Amino acid sequence: MSDKSIKQIQTEYKNIEDDMLPAFIDEYIRDGRPGVAKIINQAQKKIMKLQEEKARVLKMMEFENKYRDCEYICGIDEVGRGPLAGPAVAGAVILPKDLVIYYINDSKKLSETKREKLYDEIKENAIATSIGIVSVESINETDNISESIFEAMRMAVDNLEVKPDLLLVDAVHIPDIDIKQVSIIHGDAKSISIAAASIIAKVSRDRMMVELDEKYPGYGFKDNKGYGTKEHINGLKTLGKTPIHRDKFIRNFIED
Repeated sequence: MSDKSIKQIQTEYKNIEDDMLPAFIDEYIRDGRPGVAKIINQAQKKIMKLQEEKARVLKMMEFENKYRDCEYICGIDEVGRGPLAGPAVAGAVILPKDLVIYYINDSKKLSETKREKLYDEIKENAIATSIGIVSVESINETDNISESIFEAMRMAVDNLEVKPDLLLVDAVHIPDIDIKQVSIIHGDAKSISIAAASIIAKVSRDRMMVELDEKYPGYGFKDNKGYGTKEHINGLKTLGKTPIHRDKFIRNFIED
């Protein structure tokens, strides 16, 4: 039996790094106290969940492994196709080969807290990351959101410090770019590189919209990020449009 109290062991378990769980179990598995046995059971279940998560992430590396002869594989994704306000943003990420990032996924499937944590992890470990931003002025001038999205993607690639050999792109083919591309339907849930790009793009744009909420109060940009929520539409109808609203997108709301 350990000299430590059950409370001390519980605190140790809560603070332990995932890769130290097997050693933690070995140390206390023969302790004999029911309270410690319960903690060990929790640790064993956590290891099983981590193994399942690792298997899921390894499956998300299928395309990266398929093209691993390429030195630099870049994932590309965008955010901001559908909002009524704010810029369009694309993310580009080149990850080291065989890097496993637990819990990475399509940014839409993650909580804000998890996205922020993964954003930091991606930025810390990636070979290169960048974003491309297309302003509302440009979106209004072009009047074609797909063209604006493609421009954001091209900008993201151009802004990388390392030129990629291959682009893995979520669902689309980017025109006017001289790098080999592979388009993957639902790529942000199937490719670790695209998922990383989706997180970089989403967190970057969300932070912009939080700042714009302070500049243009009354529309709920901090919470809705420019999408057409009830609060946002009410703001449009009572306060009118702002310089960051997309003319084509809000036409019906202004005319009502």
